[in-house]
Amino acid sequence: MTMSLPLFPIWIVDLAGSALMIVFSFMCVVLAGRLKDQDRNNVVWTYLLWLSYALAAFAVSRSVGHILKRILLGAGLGSAWESLKPFSGAVNSITFMVVASITLFFERSWKIYQEILGDRQALVEAHEKVLFVNRNLEGLIAERTRELALSERKYRRIFEVSRDMIMLVSPQGRILDLNPAGAEMLGVSIEDTLSGKVFLKDFFHSPADWDRLENELIARGYVPDTELLFRKPDHSAFSVLLSCATENYAEGRFDAIHLLVKDISQRKTMEQQLLQADKLASVGQLAAGIAHEINNPLSVILGYTQLLLRNEPQGTQRYEDYRIVEKHARTCKRIVGDLLSFARSTKTTKGEANVNVVIEETLNVLRHHFELDGIGIEQEFDPSVPTLSMDREKIKQVLMNLLMNAKQAIGKNKGKIRLATRYDREGRAVSIQVTDDGCGIAPQSLPRIFDPFFTTKGTGEGTGLGLSVSYGIVQDHGGEIRVESEPACGATFTLILPVAGKEPDGA
Repeated sequence: MTMSLPLFPIWIVDLAGSALMIVFSFMCVVLAGRLKDQDRNNVVWTYLLWLSYALAAFAVSRSVGHILKRILLGAGLGSAWESLKPFSGAVNSITFMVVASITLFFERSWKIYQEILGDRQALVEAHEKVLFVNRNLEGLIAERTRELALSERKYRRIFEVSRDMIMLVSPQGRILDLNPAGAEMLGVSIEDTLSGKVFLKDFFHSPADWDRLENELIARGYVPDTELLFRKPDHSAFSVLLSCATENYAEGRFDAIHLLVKDISQRKTMEQQLLQADKLASVGQLAAGIAHEINNPLSVILGYTQLLLRNEPQGTQRYEDYRIVEKHARTCKRIVGDLLSFARSTKTTKGEANVNVVIEETLNVLRHHFELDGIGIEQEFDPSVPTLSMDREKIKQVLMNLLMNAKQAIGKNKGKIRLATRYDREGRAVSIQVTDDGCGIAPQSLPRIFDPFFTTKGTGEGTGLGLSVSYGIVQDHGGEIRVESEPACGATFTLILPVAGKEPDGA
């Protein structure tokens, strides 16, 4: 007798499991649908929803097949089930293939989705940057504009404030831009230069200098520091130090020329003064030796001449000859004395003295003599002038020399001489001005007036050592002499003496 297990529990489990499979699959569909509704653009939820649909179809197909099998077998219709069995298996296979296809399809979709998310993130970031720029565009433009304005103002300030000439010139030499210092240096207005009708070459004292400058720019694109002579519209010349460079230089072609020009007239004048001082020092050393060699024989000649005059009666021809010898011997001795003074071989004795008092004492000696010749003397003394350390007699000698030169410049024409003193507290110096309205000094003679033996006076009227001696005396006091003159307009000599020590209280 064959033993078999009861099948009823198995049927219950199969039927209940099939029913639950259908219920659970539809619950997954509902849950996936809710997730999809929350984020319709999320491909993951879309995949889960379609996967839930496919699994639900598979669950329905398989569960319905199992339930139908149990019903048909329980009803004794096994042959009917055998006829439906292939169809149930086919449906199951199809639904399983759908599940697999969905999975494979969404695997590719997931990669595309990841790329889309990356592009989307990039777009979001780009969008945020665009929004930032849009929100801050005005501020960014304002900041950039402010930076440009500060940069322009800085370089414009250099351009405007510079005491050297800064110029922009076209390749043809037309002045395109010029700073105020340059306009003042050239003696033109900025408006004239910006009219486009002013050319740089017109201000070169020599046209050949402009040609040489232009050729050098074409050859190498720049010109280092070069000393040149410029001229103003009134044809007055002045020395400059010029350097320039081209803009966008390429094979001898350029768009513009940038120039920096420095007025070195004052430096050239100082160089001439240094050369003059060196020359005077050399001549002074030579003069000292010559003066000592000549002074002793002259003393002997003058002494013997005076002995001969003592023993010779007046009125004879020999007496007159001896007087002529004596006169010229004294003249030579005076020249030698001036040479010794110029060489500063005599000792300087300094003491405290007031310049105004020294000038007054000098004028007391000359005033009557000047008044007889119709020459008036004007005085303008600064009462705040302090006492100076000076050799009174030597300063008197300088003043005497300047006053006598002024008188001789006026000549027989009635004129006036003006003396003025000034105290420069900041410069700690006292200036003495001697001004006349005489014939003046010719421009070609002005650089030589302090040279030993240089004179414009006639023969026998001057030794040419007066100003040289005065120059040496003033230099020995640590000062300087300046002269300004124009022909037929008189001359002004200015003595500048330093104030030593501490300024007195109340000055």
